[in-house]
Amino acid sequence: MRNIVWTTFCTLVLLASSCKQTKKEEVVPISVQKSQKETVMVPDSWIANRVAKAHSRLTGSESGKVIWDAMEAHGGLERWYKNGAVSFRFNYQPLDGGTPRDTYQVIDPWSSRARHYQVGDSTSQYGWDGKKAWTIAKDSTTFPYNTRFWSLTPYFFMAQPFVLDGTGVNLELLPQKRFKGRSYNVVKVSFDEGTGDAPDDYYVLYLDAETKQLRVIRYIVSYPGYFEKGKHLPEKLMELSGKQVVEGITFPANYRTYWLTEDETAGEHITNIKLSDVAFDPSLEADHFNIPEGATVLEGL
Repeated sequence: MRNIVWTTFCTLVLLASSCKQTKKEEVVPISVQKSQKETVMVPDSWIANRVAKAHSRLTGSESGKVIWDAMEAHGGLERWYKNGAVSFRFNYQPLDGGTPRDTYQVIDPWSSRARHYQVGDSTSQYGWDGKKAWTIAKDSTTFPYNTRFWSLTPYFFMAQPFVLDGTGVNLELLPQKRFKGRSYNVVKVSFDEGTGDAPDDYYVLYLDAETKQLRVIRYIVSYPGYFEKGKHLPEKLMELSGKQVVEGITFPANYRTYWLTEDETAGEHITNIKLSDVAFDPSLEADHFNIPEGATVLEGL
């Protein structure tokens, strides 16, 4: 009888021991390689190549040297590209009865893609994926302006002078000018045919002779969605003021736009613009600029 009891006891002990060992094996952690989502950030090699080409091209002419110096004075082209995707609020308020435009926007500075969010209603959006314009809106009154045109227009102003580093950009050094008691180097910017939607646009930049920073942008609007070939709005003068430094890059805080007079001075004040909430994000996911599900793709200009 004792042998039977002893045998039974031993069997139970062995079973218990076996269960404990099995349980222990079940909780041994297994190393799993987690997948990383692709970001919008470009490789350092892309940036180094882009900056080297821009430096070589710009420093090969007197007008280009002025633009390169301006890039350096605003934080440097390399830092601009290394900081990541840029986001900001651009609050455009016309004083002449025009349509206000106020959006938060995120921009891919390497391939010029954009996504806008309406201030006060982030579900209302529009953008440019590099090939097509799109919008998500409740009705036609949500964005009562040309969203394709506006997708990259604010970026082109806030990202000066860095947006002048590519091909298709022509620079001409003009005589120095005085503006509000200071001397400015002046560079006219024009574009090769086929560069962007409005290659007939031109810009005249006033760059402080001492600080090298941008102070004035004169420009015309010749966007084909608004004007026939060869026609455009009269020239405007945009004065930049205030300063904000974000991740080493210097931006203005405000833009005041005027009609340009015949003697090339500021005339009627027509627009106030406030630039705020500027930030960079090197970890933004690559699909951020894809056309969202349910969006309407826009045709034509």
